Amino acid sequence: MKAGQPNPRFLDANLFNETVLTPYREAKFEPHTGPFLFEFQRDDLAPNEFFSRLDGFFGHLPKDFSYAVEIRNTGLLGPEYHKILTTHGVAHVYNHWSYMPSLAEQHTRMRTFTAPFTVLRLLTPLKMSYEVAKKRGEPYHKIVGALPQMRQETVDLVKQAVTEQRRTHVLVNNRSEGNAPLTIQALTHHLLEAP
Repeated sequence: MKAGQPNPRFLDANLFNETVLTPYREAKFEPHTGPFLFEFQRDDLAPNEFFSRLDGFFGHLPKDFSYAVEIRNTGLLGPEYHKILTTHGVAHVYNHWSYMPSLAEQHTRMRTFTAPFTVLRLLTPLKMSYEVAKKRGEPYHKIVGALPQMRQETVDLVKQAVTEQRRTHVLVNNRSEGNAPLTIQALTHHLLEAP
């Protein structure tokens, strides 16, 4: 497939079932993994078409797996997106990424969690491009810039999810603060101290 060209197999549930879920099921690796995460970059697909295809896709997937959707388009956050995810028990991925709203703002727009579990991805500082975040963090051996708002909002969402008895997955990238293990340690410390 060439970059910029439409993908005729985009959100093809049969393809995903055949090439991913069937071998995954046969490998019996499920106890060691979390949800399948579908990441959608910003594109020119009209929101209604995207929502229709997303709804159809999850409607044709087996229900014994967990799925999560990460969007990189602020305009998609809202009632229609929330309804589709809730209908299918799919989690919204709260992503701390360059051009998305804050984690708290995403939750305000979503209103509620959409699945029995939730996923957070701490990727890059807000309003900072991937390239700048990469250069800023290299060689990824220390915290180069703590993000207190990101940390607090992560802790708040984790606490809310746990209170609602939802499994919580927090994925941390080196580019967020410069060193993922140190960010995880800070979040753990903050969670343990939180009332």
